[in-house]
Amino acid sequence: MSETFEDMPLYPKELSWLAFNERVLQEAANAAVPELQRLRYLGIFSNNMDEFFRVRVADVSRLAAFSKGGEDKQFYRDRLTDIQIRTRELQQQFEVTYKSVLKALNRRHIYIITYEQFNKKQGKEARRIFFEQVLPELDPVILKKDLPFPKIEDGMLYLIVKTVDQEDTVRYGVVEVPSDRLSRFVQLPPQPGRKTKVFAVLEDIILYNLPDVFRGVIDIKQAEAYVFKLTRDAELELDETINQSLVDRMAKSVKKRSSGEPERLVYEESMPEDMLSLLTKRIGLGRYDSLMPGGRYHNSKDFIGFPSVGPNYIDAKPMDTVTHPALADFKGNLFDLIRQKDVLLYYPYHSFDTVIDLLKTAAIDPAVTEIKICLYRAAEHSRIVDALLSARRNLKNVTVVVELQARFDEANNIAWANQLTDGGVNVIFGVPGLKVHTKLIAITRKEDGKPRIYTHIGSGNFNEKTAKIYTDFSLLTRNKEIGKDVANVFDFINYTYRRHAYKHLMVSPLTQRSGLVGMIENEISNAKLGKPAEIIIKCNNLTDKQIIAQLYEASKVGVSVRIICRGMTSIVPGIKGVSENIEAISIVDKYLEHPRVYVFHNDGDPKYFISSADMMNRNIDYRVEVSVPVCDQDAKQQLQDVLDIQWCDNVKARVLDAKQSNTYRQFKVNGLVRSQEMIHQYLSDGVLPTRIKHARERLRRDLIKKAKERERKLA
Repeated sequence: MSETFEDMPLYPKELSWLAFNERVLQEAANAAVPELQRLRYLGIFSNNMDEFFRVRVADVSRLAAFSKGGEDKQFYRDRLTDIQIRTRELQQQFEVTYKSVLKALNRRHIYIITYEQFNKKQGKEARRIFFEQVLPELDPVILKKDLPFPKIEDGMLYLIVKTVDQEDTVRYGVVEVPSDRLSRFVQLPPQPGRKTKVFAVLEDIILYNLPDVFRGVIDIKQAEAYVFKLTRDAELELDETINQSLVDRMAKSVKKRSSGEPERLVYEESMPEDMLSLLTKRIGLGRYDSLMPGGRYHNSKDFIGFPSVGPNYIDAKPMDTVTHPALADFKGNLFDLIRQKDVLLYYPYHSFDTVIDLLKTAAIDPAVTEIKICLYRAAEHSRIVDALLSARRNLKNVTVVVELQARFDEANNIAWANQLTDGGVNVIFGVPGLKVHTKLIAITRKEDGKPRIYTHIGSGNFNEKTAKIYTDFSLLTRNKEIGKDVANVFDFINYTYRRHAYKHLMVSPLTQRSGLVGMIENEISNAKLGKPAEIIIKCNNLTDKQIIAQLYEASKVGVSVRIICRGMTSIVPGIKGVSENIEAISIVDKYLEHPRVYVFHNDGDPKYFISSADMMNRNIDYRVEVSVPVCDQDAKQQLQDVLDIQWCDNVKARVLDAKQSNTYRQFKVNGLVRSQEMIHQYLSDGVLPTRIKHARERLRRDLIKKAKERERKLA
């Protein structure tokens, strides 16, 4: 495989992503996690796996198909083989974990049963539900050789049915399980004399009534059915028709997604060979597509929405929202508060309502003249959008950059774009060839006769739903120079031919790479001079080869590199002479770790950045992203304290070693540190635990000791 960085150690990013999803599965297997939350982790694992095949495996499949060089083509084919092997291993782990979770739920008197386990009373209820609710939604298709195979929707659940009639004629059919219209989980009567909660999945209701699916058209003597699901390539193709609007083209492309190339067939392991062969042939699966046998239960992503039943302690409890110190007794205009001091919010510990309140205040504030915002993802019922429409009704100039290519949210964003346009808002559809992924708000307010810009720069989306389960940072500031930089970003989005000099922000695709590389090189220079040098990275993914190469160079000269990466990382820590000064961990807990934070020691005057950009080639070179320096001393301290708590995590942190084996981290600190819970306590009482301070001091001493050793060698 010919690569610019071919001699550099890199862990395959697709296998690293699977290692991340294994960490999710570990949470499902963990008996210390509440039982219903374990079930939901199985749902998250399954949902993640669907997206993995729709996006990442699809990318590798395209490269395998279209690579011209034989060496490159074989490289991608081998990668697909590695993915299939690892995915099968994880599927086996899933089945074992699923059985374990079912047993744990049974101990809490919650049962998920199959149709073979229905008693007489449950069977009667299953018949009633089938005829009243399910059968009206079913449209079976009888397969014929001379007719096309029915369209199999991406991610939907199906039954392939084999029937034998009284004349021994064999027919095959396909039935879609209508889980998009009916609840996937059907509650049935409890066991006699026992206080239990009993559920069956929708397909078991169908299987129990299988002969009736065909409404008496076939005189069935025997019938059998097996579950399957198809995952398709989710890449959108946008044609270049000149007379068609971007919105129309995007809407058309979203509809075509369901017809994307098949990538993975998940099927019931007990499915007979004749039915499996028919499926693979008629669907058109190729040699390098994944065939994934499993248990009867598929589309386990639905476990995310399993009903909250049983005692409260068997489900995850949300933590109480912490009031930000600056907002504790504040009841006035938010602009007055931000004018006095920068505010750094950390969701979901702090409430996202502050950002909504800011926009709602701006909508009615007579001094506000203009609002600009970048919307990448928004909630289904978005109060953010409501506030923007309110601002327009109050005659503010409102500009919204809507990213139509926010993967899997395209249809939602098209709807928001239309609603905003109808409301008189100026809607911009991003930058041709670049996704606008930055999380910016710029509010212009007239003060003392002059325009002043209040800005929001964050690491997460303007989505009040995900802000309750994703951790993210938001900076609210009236810093004049940052405000000017943000205004220039909006100008670039609107007029891509214009280039601006950014004084504080690092902006993809213009200055992000040079800014990050420059700061890494500064740490390298300091290390070579015998000074303490350290880089701390918190991100979702770290796969950019140039950045990794720079971090290896930093490690070689003694820079301490600490990485907290939730998802994929291609960096390989601990290689002597290459990366022995690099350590990496990953934290998976009840909240999804989503922020990007970059810290550079800078000879004792640390530089802190929060960012919308991961350290990936696509984020640095092919998206509009922004990293902002955090200047307020209190905000800097909060960032450092949070990072130190996370680095000390020895409950939910895994070591990202050379093999990404996901071993739980044994960090030496007095007692157990579950970082998310400790961060909540720290933000609540404002006091950093003594044991974290001691661990920080130990790390500082090690940093100084290494610097002195380098200094002696230089001398």
